[in-house]
Amino acid sequence: MIPRYSRPDMVAIWSPETKFRIWYEIEAHACDAMADLGVIPRENAEAVWKAKDVEFDVARIDEIEAVTKHDVIAFLTHLAEHVGSEEARFVHQGMTSSDVLDTCLNVQLVRAADILLTGVDKLLAALKKRAYENKDTVRVGRSHGIHAEPTTMGLTFARFYAEMDRNKNRLEKARWEIATGAISGAVGTFANIDPAVEEHVCEKLGLRPEPISTQVIPRDRHAMFFATLGVIASSIENIAIEIRHMQRTEVLEGAEFFSMGQKGSSAMPHKKNPVLTENLTGLARLVRMAVIPAMENVALWHERDISHSSVERGIGPDATITLDFALHRLAGVVEKMLIFPENMLANMNKFPGLVMSQRVLLALTQAGVSREDAYAMVQRNALKVWEDRVDFREMLLADDDVVKALGKDAINEKFDMGYHTKHVDTIFRRVFGD
Repeated sequence: MIPRYSRPDMVAIWSPETKFRIWYEIEAHACDAMADLGVIPRENAEAVWKAKDVEFDVARIDEIEAVTKHDVIAFLTHLAEHVGSEEARFVHQGMTSSDVLDTCLNVQLVRAADILLTGVDKLLAALKKRAYENKDTVRVGRSHGIHAEPTTMGLTFARFYAEMDRNKNRLEKARWEIATGAISGAVGTFANIDPAVEEHVCEKLGLRPEPISTQVIPRDRHAMFFATLGVIASSIENIAIEIRHMQRTEVLEGAEFFSMGQKGSSAMPHKKNPVLTENLTGLARLVRMAVIPAMENVALWHERDISHSSVERGIGPDATITLDFALHRLAGVVEKMLIFPENMLANMNKFPGLVMSQRVLLALTQAGVSREDAYAMVQRNALKVWEDRVDFREMLLADDDVVKALGKDAINEKFDMGYHTKHVDTIFRRVFGD
């Protein structure tokens, strides 16, 4: 991923240096386990650890790979240059390249998941704070982009919190799903390596042994992992689009923070554009790009092919780095977001009283009017509000049929805003607990 949309901690997970360090640890721990079993001499296993403080030379490994055309062999050759060819002759004993590559990839994905979970927690904290700050800040709810009934800004943040909390649960499950390793040798039968070696390596790396690997770890695990990243990205976009809508000039109920010296347009000095949330919409698309290829990687030939390899070299770093950046960017947007309660009330009153139409409809049916007649009575007054911007309550009070059915006091009572916010505390308890 390009540096513009990257954070150093996540980028470091996917660096060649980190990858080769994990490869080394896999091989060294495997040697320890084989020495414990008496398969290789203890002194050879101990010799491998002489490289524990070595910074592997990426350029040298690339140089060797240019000849061998095999990345794992190139690494093993370079390792022998540090350890000694005689001392290293038992390294990779009974193993196959996928044992190293797949186990390493899953270590990287687990570490990436841990960083992503930190980002989710940061976003959850920001959403919760803004939800409580605006719990009773009334705004109009919209369906199909059209004014519906009153809600609160706090409920808007609360529903995003609940969605992201579900995503945290999904990501924790995805982390568990991907946290397996395989040191099972060619076609996964353990013919040339004891299963105890796999158990030892996995324990040292914080993984579980894959119950059954062929020559690769099954890719349904990876498909589930990247699908989860795609869902989280979609939730980020969901929040970003709401903020973008709020910042529209004719809405302006909320907006991204506009810093001192910031410019919105090269042509129009008055512009304050929602550039961060628009960016998040784009980044979400990039993360979701990984989902279909990850799904297609599930179907491999027989016990092993490498059609998945080139895909994962791209989507592994790109999806995790992009999502990590997006989570932190969105958390910052939410933390600094500007809220405009006065504009919320002004927007709701553009069509005075119209958002109370359902209350009047229900009251008429409870007063004995058929639903069809009640709907017609309410709608004929509501349409006049749409057309002429007159006050809905005044229209109802001037409608003899409505007054006859309800009475003026009952009509006035239907315009109490508190009616729509009376269960906000209940919803907050459901979302945030006691």
